[in-house]
Amino acid sequence: MTVTVVVLPTGLTVPVANGETILAALSRAGYTHTVGCRRGGCGMCKVDLRAGSIRYDGVVAESVLAAEERAAGTCLTCRAVPCGDVVVELRQDRLRRTNPFLPRTPGPT
Repeated sequence: MTVTVVVLPTGLTVPVANGETILAALSRAGYTHTVGCRRGGCGMCKVDLRAGSIRYDGVVAESVLAAEERAAGTCLTCRAVPCGDVVVELRQDRLRRTNPFLPRTPGPT
């Protein structure tokens, strides 16, 4: 079964490998958005989970992602592992193409 992440507002769809984080899948596809430490300690990669569910295999501090934020659908792309197809929405940010030599994935850039 292929798991995907759809990134709003662009609608970019990227396949996610088993156990892969959303940020890692985007990076593998040649995209990024605003990120910081890449290990769940800063919260710069927060997005809104609009559909689907995620899990955290690594530690995410309450000071970075409060219980209220989790309940409201906020997630950290650097630690969030999709449990199936997910849709996330960027917060006042945009996707940036980081590697023009990788093949393009379906969806707008």
